[in-house]
Amino acid sequence: MKEQCQEIISAKSWKITRPLRWLGLKNRWLRLQYHKAHSRGSLRNLASKAYCILKQDGVKALANRLIRFFNYDSVNYNDDSYQEWICYYDTITDKLRAAMLARIGSFQYKPLISVVMPTYNSNSEWLTEAIESVRKQIYPHWELCIADDASTDNTTRSILEHYEKEDMRIKVVYRPQNGHISAASNSALEIANGEWVALLDHDDLLSEHALFWVVDSLQKKPNIELIYSDEDKINSNNRRNAPYFKCDWNKELFYSHNLITHLGVYRTNLLKKIGGFRVGFESAQDYDLALRCIECISPNLIHHIPRILYHWRMHEASTALSADTRSYAMLAGQRALNDHFKRQKITAHAELIGIGYRVHYSLPKPQPMVSLIIPTRNGLHLIRQCINSILQKTTYQNYEILIIDNGSDDAATLRYLNDLNSEVRVRVVKDNRPFNFSALNNNAVKLARGEFVGLLNNDLEVIAPDWLSEMISIALQPQNGAVGARLWYPNETLQHGGVILGVGGIAGHSHRNMPRHEYGYSARASLTQNLSAVTAACLVIRKTIYEEVGGLDEENLQVALNDVDFCLRVQEAGYTNVWTPYAELYHHESATRGYENTPEKQARFAKETQYMKLRWGDLLSNDPAYSPNLTLEREDFSFAKPPRVETFTD
Repeated sequence: MKEQCQEIISAKSWKITRPLRWLGLKNRWLRLQYHKAHSRGSLRNLASKAYCILKQDGVKALANRLIRFFNYDSVNYNDDSYQEWICYYDTITDKLRAAMLARIGSFQYKPLISVVMPTYNSNSEWLTEAIESVRKQIYPHWELCIADDASTDNTTRSILEHYEKEDMRIKVVYRPQNGHISAASNSALEIANGEWVALLDHDDLLSEHALFWVVDSLQKKPNIELIYSDEDKINSNNRRNAPYFKCDWNKELFYSHNLITHLGVYRTNLLKKIGGFRVGFESAQDYDLALRCIECISPNLIHHIPRILYHWRMHEASTALSADTRSYAMLAGQRALNDHFKRQKITAHAELIGIGYRVHYSLPKPQPMVSLIIPTRNGLHLIRQCINSILQKTTYQNYEILIIDNGSDDAATLRYLNDLNSEVRVRVVKDNRPFNFSALNNNAVKLARGEFVGLLNNDLEVIAPDWLSEMISIALQPQNGAVGARLWYPNETLQHGGVILGVGGIAGHSHRNMPRHEYGYSARASLTQNLSAVTAACLVIRKTIYEEVGGLDEENLQVALNDVDFCLRVQEAGYTNVWTPYAELYHHESATRGYENTPEKQARFAKETQYMKLRWGDLLSNDPAYSPNLTLEREDFSFAKPPRVETFTD
């Protein structure tokens, strides 16, 4: 197959049409930049800001800012790149098809899957293609259950009647009156006989191998109850684009947007247990359905298939494209989320923010006390900036600041630290041991008075006044462990969007260097989510959990990677770590201790890296909060070539 792809890419026709594809890409790129500029406020504001940078910092600084602004996520919008990825890694050849059929023959469990599809005045071409995408499934044990919602277009009925006669596996119920998508979906569910139900819209397509991979998963995990896959979109030219390579089950990300969506496959008994679809949640009926399902099952019964198994058609009436339809769907999703919180007795409410939802968890009265631990050495400007921004901007009230002075010898810094003794909220503790970040924090936690502890670098500067309220409200949720913040470089590019394991070797920062006000890949730099790790530059956690896992590893990880290891041990203990984009601070990274630029520091870092590899092994290249279809070479969520998924040899 690789040889065939290389032949296509090397062909004269491909090379001749490259300028046209380039022009199309650039046209799309320019439209993207126009929308980027508007997302910053207006073109006039952008021009004004550019002038200020030019005046204050010069041409070179302006050029660097513009390069970052325009180039950061170009790789994620490169349609040619995705077409080549499809050609190499997602094209079914005759040999692959034969290999899948052979594996089906060895399956011990071959369930009937009921594909449920509501229809109403469907586009005849799209409806035909949707039905044919089911008929072309490599896995043969399926039935297609269609509910026509009293279509007034006779063409729709003619197509359905034709396929009923053509294929015995296709069943149709004709509703006497229009009840909209939830009622129609329930009518289709009523005629479903399969152990599993897969949901398909009447204008979308299943990948040819969709049901094969569903049943293949069931051979290894027969007890799972809910399955979802990756998806992409189909444009008006039937060209695949905009892939969403998802992570494994991630509750906080699911609360931020419908992670399950397509392809969603449910155990039939589970759907019967919750009563099917709820009327009144049209356009978000799938989201509401999934929310009610997860209330009945444990997270380990939710399975993600990291493959594109569903193609979502983009057209004017679709939520994949239409702003009006999407707005209606998002509002319905907000109601579904808030209903879920009420049923689960979670004191929270969802707010629609355009790209998804922001969940506001309530704070109790009185607020729990938080001890903010800040190790420092000299660096007067930084520590003063950090402390002043906390005291002046933080709206959360019940906190103390515990400054750990690790051998400051600068007279001005010592005077400042001495003056801080007059601040009611601040304590300064001297700890003159050789620099060991883990040990400094562990000792400080023992002195902390708070129910929660916050690990903070001395080079932070508060941006969002409610940063601590946001982090504590999340840390208060019983299942949560470490909570991390969104940190920006002073040049308005992203420093920390959470930690992704395996990127760059051990771990990397999600979306590092992304320009401010960009959303990131599938908005993941802008939505609350569970992550395997967050940085200890700004981390909040319940003190009892910190002590339960033994704190930071002061023996093996004295300086670097201790936060990653700590978060993984918190996760290992059964808690989930959370990153929130709504707690925002500037991070003047490594301004105090410097970079790993001496032989001694590099040797120490190499030793700590080796320890992490021995301690965590394969987990470092299989982060459940990241997709195996995305690269480990960069931090920008671009495509992995090749993806880290099982392949058939052909």
